[in-house]
Amino acid sequence: MEPLEPLFDRLPGDDIPEGESPRRTRWWRNWKIMVPLWLGIGALVWLGLHFNVDHQALAGGVLLVGFLSHAFAWLLGMIALVPVIGPIIVKVLSIGFIWLLNAVGYLVAYVAIRRGYSKDVLTYRGLTIALIVGIVIGFVLGRLL
Repeated sequence: MEPLEPLFDRLPGDDIPEGESPRRTRWWRNWKIMVPLWLGIGALVWLGLHFNVDHQALAGGVLLVGFLSHAFAWLLGMIALVPVIGPIIVKVLSIGFIWLLNAVGYLVAYVAIRRGYSKDVLTYRGLTIALIVGIVIGFVLGRLL
């Protein structure tokens, strides 16, 4: 039986090649990579909508690329850089209640559309969006005042 490797044998910077700084190893923080990535995502979404590609496949592709490349985290970081209002917007976007409310809305809309209440779903989704926008505006004003 081999002895266990000591816990503190390696330091966090040991795996970085000679001559490179830790900044270069974190490619997802580089705007020179992320801005073209977001432009590419936007162009592909536009092309997909123009050529009537399945919306679920399009959304799945954007989510996959966004999560694998850390593009969503970078975009939230850029929003957070806006003075005063940016950090508040990021806080609101990361509130679990907003996510839960939106998810329940999609589930209810799915069931209602299946039962033939599509006009009512439009009214419901409009009210839900108005509620979410009202919550966001109230949160931002509450933090600023």
